[in-house]
Amino acid sequence: MSPFSSEYRRPQRPTRLRRAAAIAGAGALLATAACSGGVTASAEESGGRPTVLAAFYPLEWISTRVGGPDARVTGLTQPGVEPHDLELTPRQIADIENADLVVYIKGVQPAVDEAVQEHAADKAFDVASVITTIPATAGQRAGESGERHDYDPHVWLDPARLATAVTKLGERLGRADGAHAAAYASRATAAAGDLTALDAEFQRSLAGCRNRTLVTSHTAFGYLADRYKLKQVGISGIDPDAEPSPARLAEVAGTARREGVTTIFTEELVSPKVAEVLAGEVGAKVAVLDPIESRPSGGDYLSAARANLSALRTALGCP
Repeated sequence: MSPFSSEYRRPQRPTRLRRAAAIAGAGALLATAACSGGVTASAEESGGRPTVLAAFYPLEWISTRVGGPDARVTGLTQPGVEPHDLELTPRQIADIENADLVVYIKGVQPAVDEAVQEHAADKAFDVASVITTIPATAGQRAGESGERHDYDPHVWLDPARLATAVTKLGERLGRADGAHAAAYASRATAAAGDLTALDAEFQRSLAGCRNRTLVTSHTAFGYLADRYKLKQVGISGIDPDAEPSPARLAEVAGTARREGVTTIFTEELVSPKVAEVLAGEVGAKVAVLDPIESRPSGGDYLSAARANLSALRTALGCP
């Protein structure tokens, strides 16, 4: 049996039908919320602060940094949950309806995209809409259930682009809560400064690497590769749970051999099995490269990014 056989099948993602059912099922809860004042925090519970829902961890991180004590920030995706697989409960959909601002990236979480379009289109902040995106790879353009992706949505993995988004988020929160606009702008400036410093650290550390090709379990690192002049070769597309074909695995193995790749990168929230098989086939080792889609254990976005930088330096033979 080929080491790239369908034996290594990954679980299928939930269907669009289930997402539609969840949105439909939220109707009764929304009606109840309308009578009772909503299911998000009341003005009294939030101390009069605007309520901000962040779709998944990096957006929760920037929202918390910018919102500070003046906004009540809640994440929709719990730690340890693969964000692409998020299915919203009726209560979460009602929370989206009642939030003052929803921070998300269109194309990452279909369930959130649908709920925002249905219930919060006029109070949503799409991070991808305020930065320069890069085109989707062939593997990203066709997602599960027929979803189409015209750009790569993993924008948070470029600190420079994320710094731009942080500044724009400060402006958006300032418009929503004018009384604290100056405080939002000040915190946005500080957070953007931290991200700019992180970007400079990546630029210095990756400038002289012997190898510039990284093989990753899914194509989440396009912005990192674009920013730091690396070449990303993804085993699967936008969905880390999608099953790569034997032909795709053989193609990636050939690329890894030709380009002297010594490390196959996997992730904490997906099975490493395919990466391990591929690494065994090409004589490479397996290491973790975090797409920072979930809250890091004992750290934050900045510490996770620096851990990635260390892993990249080792894998790419950087001085």
